[in-house]
Amino acid sequence: MPEKQDPTLNTLKEGILKFQRETYPARQAEYEYAATHPQKPHTLLITCADSRIDPEALTASVPGEIFVARNVGNMVPAYGEMMGGVSAVIEYAVDALKVQHAVICGHTDCGAMKGILAGEGQLDAMPTVKSWLRNADAAKRVASTVDDGTTSLKTMTEQNVLLQMQHLRTHPSVAGAIARGALSVSGWVYDIASGDVRIFDEAQNKFVSVRETAAADESQEKRA
Repeated sequence: MPEKQDPTLNTLKEGILKFQRETYPARQAEYEYAATHPQKPHTLLITCADSRIDPEALTASVPGEIFVARNVGNMVPAYGEMMGGVSAVIEYAVDALKVQHAVICGHTDCGAMKGILAGEGQLDAMPTVKSWLRNADAAKRVASTVDDGTTSLKTMTEQNVLLQMQHLRTHPSVAGAIARGALSVSGWVYDIASGDVRIFDEAQNKFVSVRETAAADESQEKRA
């Protein structure tokens, strides 16, 4: 009796073959270098598990440049709470790999943020997810205040990024590295539709578009 075909697995296999035929040959030197040298990523990037996000493509990074952690809602439990994979990744990235920068990257149309806004009753069928998303409780409260009681998805996404940045700074490895001037932290929101990224600017107290900032800088240089 012939083995039953798995169409999804077959799709993945076709992708592997395409990678081997097209992508790998074009970047063979990069992969060979990565395989024979210890990784030295400059950045820890914590983002959502959403399948529409490609951190390496978004940052135009090559193998070995960014250390990526992904989870539902780009959460970072405060140190001492829910100790597990995320905490281990942070500690390893900062203490062992000596990354110089850490990013919390949220994104538009985030299902986790939608679930939080819909209320806990919507998540009763997923108790593990429901518990995990409590890491954003404070962000929901702040977002509601910012939006005068009617929280928008945009505000919820932004406030969650800011809250997770605060949580990140409670980790001893991060706090120590920041104190030594060896680590900096930033918060991003990736717009899937436009490809733009907005980064939180503390001086302006808002998320600022990388594209618009670059265009303004270019225009200023031309006038100078």
